[in-house]
Amino acid sequence: MDRHEIQKLRELPIEGVAERLGLKTTCHRCLCPFHDDHTPSLHFNTSTNTFRCYACGAHGDAISLAKGVLGGSFPDACRWLANEHNVIIISQKPPEATRPATKFDALRYARYFEHPWLSPKAHRFLFDERHLHPAVVRYCRLNSYRDWLQIPYYSQQGQLIGIQRRYMGSDPRQPRFRFPQGNGCHIYNLPVLRMLRQDEDLYITEGCSDCWAMLSAGHKAIAIPSATLLRREELRHELTEASILEKNITLHIYPDNDNAGESLYQQLLSVTTETGLCLLRHNLPQHCKDFSDYWAAQALPVTRNQQLTDTYTHHA
Repeated sequence: MDRHEIQKLRELPIEGVAERLGLKTTCHRCLCPFHDDHTPSLHFNTSTNTFRCYACGAHGDAISLAKGVLGGSFPDACRWLANEHNVIIISQKPPEATRPATKFDALRYARYFEHPWLSPKAHRFLFDERHLHPAVVRYCRLNSYRDWLQIPYYSQQGQLIGIQRRYMGSDPRQPRFRFPQGNGCHIYNLPVLRMLRQDEDLYITEGCSDCWAMLSAGHKAIAIPSATLLRREELRHELTEASILEKNITLHIYPDNDNAGESLYQQLLSVTTETGLCLLRHNLPQHCKDFSDYWAAQALPVTRNQQLTDTYTHHA
């Protein structure tokens, strides 16, 4: 993990990190986990994105907080933050400034998704744990290689523009998500925008897993890789190119039950307000972290209607 990726982790909202660590914050304060605290003495400064305890003197940034609460090493804290907040880790360090920027080689990777193959581990993850519809998995062309699930990103026109890898193994040293060298972050499942009809609904999710669950639930959906990676201009461009406003498409979102989910909702609300689009918010049950968790918790058999199967099999 290089200094650019470490800086991404330092910039994660400090109160959101605290909540993921199990600390209950109220009015930018919480009980200090570093000493026997009975009155909230740990203060969060959201302008500097840091914390400080006025009793024991503990202070630092998001990485320091995770390291102290988890009791591990600096690399352990960084890996935990990356996994918990869907921060994408690049497989190799970015090229030096004096060298030309490395571009994503779509031709090199496209062949992996011509005949996708899923390992037994991938089958368990996608169907037994996530309860995804087989037609959705085929449509998304999910592929596996060793302990990694390979997730292709396509443009609206169906051209491969990126790959995201999700780790399914048990090695705690591995980050949960990776992008290959030269791969930028893009909106996921852009081809679905071309499938939208007049007056239909489109769901915007955070992360591919939520998108798969939403598709399995019978909805058309796209995904932002994570709340920290939203590119407002890219989203605005893709929605405009797909004539979302002209088709009178209504946008929907189920924000994750954390600060990052709320941040994504507020950013999307700002974008849709600027462009005249309608965004409807739906709240998840408090015991569910995200829509993928909510969908899997239903333990529903895969018995969605024939329309879902026909739609995603036809476009696979």
